[in-house]
Amino acid sequence: MAQDRLPPLEHAQLNQQQRVAAQAIIDGPRGALYGPFVPLIRSPELMEAAQRMGEYLRYRSAIGTRLSELAILVTARQWNQQVEWAIHAPLAAQNGIAPEAIAAIAQRQLPAGLQPDEQAVHDFCLELQQHKRVSDATYARALALFGEHGVVDLMGINGYYTFLAMVMNGAQTATPELGVAPLPE
Repeated sequence: MAQDRLPPLEHAQLNQQQRVAAQAIIDGPRGALYGPFVPLIRSPELMEAAQRMGEYLRYRSAIGTRLSELAILVTARQWNQQVEWAIHAPLAAQNGIAPEAIAAIAQRQLPAGLQPDEQAVHDFCLELQQHKRVSDATYARALALFGEHGVVDLMGINGYYTFLAMVMNGAQTATPELGVAPLPE
């Protein structure tokens, strides 16, 4: 395992701006400073902006939590992002994504038996992540199911979690011990 380049800082190591930013995350729905916020605390203004966007996309997006968690898993798999996977695979299962679908995504296989809205999200995210665009047919299917607001939020989830994956992959953020099997290489 690679060494964490930007490991957790002790409270005493934080400057005043970092303390305020960290406390805002601790006091919010996340309840703790973990995952991508460990490296991001080095840039508190960036962290605060990212946290606000992430709070909306994760907890209040127009496509709902179940589908947001599915989109996060597809993004985490595309970026080989172990921290995101460890945090969000259990959340996806708790929010109704079938364990078989989660296992298939982990193995880079197409999951069978997805609900129509799940299939639309999976296909949209996979195309966007792999091809850097979305086909007209896939876009039209998502638009019919989620409307413009939902499609924009779905693109936002992909972009936000890609940003977090880049931060954590670059920082080599340590994966928390949550009892989740790591993504295979």
